[in-house]
Amino acid sequence: MLQQLFSPSVQHTLDLIGIFVFAISGALLAVRKNFDVFGIAVLAEVTALGGGLFRDVIIGAVPPAAFTDLGYFLTPLLAALLVIFLHPHVERIQTGVNVFDAAGLGLFCVAGTAKAYDYGLNLTASATLGLATAVGGGVLRDVLANEVPSLLRWDRDLYAVPAIVGATMTVLCIHYDALTPLTGTLAAVTAFVLRLLAMRFHWRAPRAWNRRSTVREE
Repeated sequence: MLQQLFSPSVQHTLDLIGIFVFAISGALLAVRKNFDVFGIAVLAEVTALGGGLFRDVIIGAVPPAAFTDLGYFLTPLLAALLVIFLHPHVERIQTGVNVFDAAGLGLFCVAGTAKAYDYGLNLTASATLGLATAVGGGVLRDVLANEVPSLLRWDRDLYAVPAIVGATMTVLCIHYDALTPLTGTLAAVTAFVLRLLAMRFHWRAPRAWNRRSTVREE
């Protein structure tokens, strides 16, 4: 299914772009946490590759692409190096970084879903791993930085939901034998646009109904 979406060269280029942007977000958090250069590099690598590594291990695509393609490993280091020396400038273009991050989210949820299905998983499991591919690195980043993962916090704009929508559209296309470069791109763009709208209008998931907690919110 993955080969039906993009040619190998296009897929590789898009992967590296997504990895680079995810790595920047990890490196920036490491700087805010006052990590040293090693910590910055580790957080950049984990954020960029964590979701894909988790997916590949689960589906048995071993060794994972991150360990067989040097570009996958070096790209996060390049992003970390950029942040180490230019983080004040990178912070100033955070909005642009967020836009590319949203694009990576859309791409990875679709590509991750298609790859999981290629390895024999059913539609529900494939969509779940598509979501994990898109958000897994961010979860690992936050855990290593001693933060509550962003996608679990009610006070953060929707992040996982756009990826769920993109992955669901992908498995529906697979189910109806309609997954093509056009429909795959449409699923990725839908997730991308939903994430942008969530950032623009601060859309958030609802909390528990009729919540009456006396515990101070953190």
